[in-house]
Formats: sequence, C-alpha cells, structure tokens
Amino acid sequence: MQRPMQRGQGGPRGDRRDERSESGMIDKVVHINRVTKVVKGGKNFSFSALVVVGDGKGRVGFGSGKAKEVPAAIKKGIEIAKKNMVAISMSGTTIPHAVLGHYGAGKVMLKPASEGTGVIAGGPVRAILESAGIQNILTKSLGTANPHNVVKATFDALQQLRSEAQYNTLRGVEEGAE
Repeated sequence: MQRPMQRGQGGPRGDRRDERSESGMIDKVVHINRVTKVVKGGKNFSFSALVVVGDGKGRVGFGSGKAKEVPAAIKKGIEIAKKNMVAISMSGTTIPHAVLGHYGAGKVMLKPASEGTGVIAGGPVRAILESAGIQNILTKSLGTANPHNVVKATFDALQQLRSEAQYNTLRGVEEGAE
C-alpha cells in the first residue's frame, strides 16, 4: 500500500525541494541531472542542479551549479542564483498584463488572474512564480519541456513586464493629467 505524499517530500520525480534559508530567501531545486563521463579508468559521475531563489516580494533569480556531489551542486546553484536576481513588476498578488516569453524552443505564456485563483503552473514555471511571491496567475508552457529552456523563457517573460506607472513614464504621460 502506497502511503500519501507529505509536503516537502518531492514529487514523483523526487527532485523537487524548497526551503527558506537563513537569509530569508526561498530556495527551490528545479532539476538535478547526473552526468557521466567515460574515461580510461571507468566512469566519472557528476551532478548539475538547476536552482531558483526568490525573496517572495518580487525578486527572483536562477542558477546552475555543477559538482561531484548533489548537495555541493545545489549550494553552488543557490550562490549563482543569488547573484543573478532580478526585480519583476507585480500588480498586487498577480502580474500587470499578459506576456509571452521565448528562449530556444521554449515558450511560456503568463496571464494575470483574479484573487483566489492561485498559481496555475507546472514544474519550473511554478517554482519561479512561487519564489517571486506571485500568488494568482495563469500560465502555459509551450514547446520544449527542457527545464533549463523553460526557466530562461519564464525569466524572459517576467523581464518584459511593465507596471502602469512605467508605461506612463515611457509615453511621457504625467500622473493625473487625464
């Protein structure tokens, strides 16, 4: 008999992990890959970890760490992700407008959702949005299922977001002039 899954135990792939670090950041492991290099004496195994880090208040980053052991690869990924954090525009608990992000064969569509909808997203996109602190959003991942390309396409979409105030300054519209 299979026992029910508990929160934090990972999904069917077993590579999903999230936690708040001592600095208050949300760390999520998106994907762990085992790499084998065949050499004269046998096989050398190493691991690469794709990690997403966010503060839950609109700042998020991703990094890929490589090492001989999984925990070391995750730690390196977290350090790289912290260095590559970007701020994203939010409108309350959702995003200001719909957007489509591209990277390679990956496309990710993000649409704002009303209060109470929750995060309707799968895999890597969900990890990024939860780390960023977005609570109501509709998404669709199109094209590739490669986690690296999906993560980069999601970041492309998030960096295209502009708030209403940012659009007004770009257009030269002053507040209250209408």
